[in-house]
Amino acid sequence: MKNPFSRLFRARDKPDRRQTPQDAVSAAPTFSFGSSMSGKSVTPSSAIQVSAVYACVRVIAETIASLPLHIYEATDAGSRKANEHPLYRLLHDEPNTEMTSFIWREVMLSHLLLWGNSYCQILRTGRNGIVGLYPLLPDHMEVDRDSRGKLTYTYTTSEGRMVRLDPTDVLHIPGLGFDGVMGYSPIALEKSAIGLGIAAEEYGSKFFSNGARPSGILTHPNTVKDPAALRASWNAAYGSSSNASRVAVLEEGMTFVPLSLPNNEAQFLETRKFQVSEICRIFRVPPHMIGDLDRATFSNIEHQSIDFAVHTIRPWLVRIEQAVNRALFSEKEKGRFYVQFNLDGLMRGDYKSRMEGYAIARQNGWMSANDIRELENMNAMSDEEGGNAYLVNGNMIPVNLAGITAFLAAAASAAQAENSDQETDENTPEQEETPPAEDSNPRKRQKTKGGSAP
Repeated sequence: MKNPFSRLFRARDKPDRRQTPQDAVSAAPTFSFGSSMSGKSVTPSSAIQVSAVYACVRVIAETIASLPLHIYEATDAGSRKANEHPLYRLLHDEPNTEMTSFIWREVMLSHLLLWGNSYCQILRTGRNGIVGLYPLLPDHMEVDRDSRGKLTYTYTTSEGRMVRLDPTDVLHIPGLGFDGVMGYSPIALEKSAIGLGIAAEEYGSKFFSNGARPSGILTHPNTVKDPAALRASWNAAYGSSSNASRVAVLEEGMTFVPLSLPNNEAQFLETRKFQVSEICRIFRVPPHMIGDLDRATFSNIEHQSIDFAVHTIRPWLVRIEQAVNRALFSEKEKGRFYVQFNLDGLMRGDYKSRMEGYAIARQNGWMSANDIRELENMNAMSDEEGGNAYLVNGNMIPVNLAGITAFLAAAASAAQAENSDQETDENTPEQEETPPAEDSNPRKRQKTKGGSAP
């Protein structure tokens, strides 16, 4: 019985017949790796050994890899999370049997930042379902066009076998480029700046390995019979960092004349600081995020972090999202399902700023208590507690209703006052006639009854 999964690994294990490319995309003139103006060879492996390059690549790759990635479905009522979609487990949890989602995204971003292109093989089932996503090394991939102008991907394995991949089986995320197909490597584009950093590090290493002593010339008043032996003995005694601060003994009238410039004249430290800023400028990373705190303050670090999220991370996210939507969803699913990173965590700011923003949203009626609690990773409140209630300020009315509202309020007030007066008149009882009060004078009473008083 034929193995039903035999076709699954054909692209990874067996090469197909390679057609002669008519237009080699990857072979087109590009910015290549190699020697820089400083004389140092710059490649992804040598560039990543520069601390600033490693820190920039790491902070971007780890930041994007740690962001939540969800699949959404567009409905008539809006968007909802489609956690039941088969791609959700691959993108959110386990893209293949060897990697977690974090590691997979971190590897893809490191390839993209160093080589300018990121490739991933899509393993499909017989029903066009996706069962695995495997990263491919960019330097082993060749992108060509066949006789019909269709893109072809040829991957060279570690054993030297050439594997032909169909474009539908490759998730290709290109970086900045000129043709829209292939991206250019930031390392190759800025190899002179990175080469200067490599040269500065090498110079500093050799300077301190030489005991912080500049090189020079040993002069002898007479003829030196064996200069090689004299040079070897000098380097063995004073030429390494372990021999630093040792007292040199010059025999037979010899003198030492230094040739190299002093370290302060060469501005070694200033050069190294400038190269750190230059590399940060290449990757658009704030210097404080890689440990350069010379110009960092409490106020500008927060704004630089937000700027990093908006102008550095967000373009990479959009690039990845659109590539994933294009390659992983079928034609029937496109426009209905889409992937999207959650960037709210990077844009939250400090606690006070978040609370002020939540207060404004709450008072203006476009966020409920549960909406806020969800963003703060808090449990939801019940409807009886008002968790899903949307509130607005009662003193806020549309501008076009301001005059009408005032008129209606005055009329309502007058009507209320009239009704109050009427109710008062109806509820007041009629006063009874009271007999005239008797005179308290007894002489006067007697005169009234019996005539005049005696």
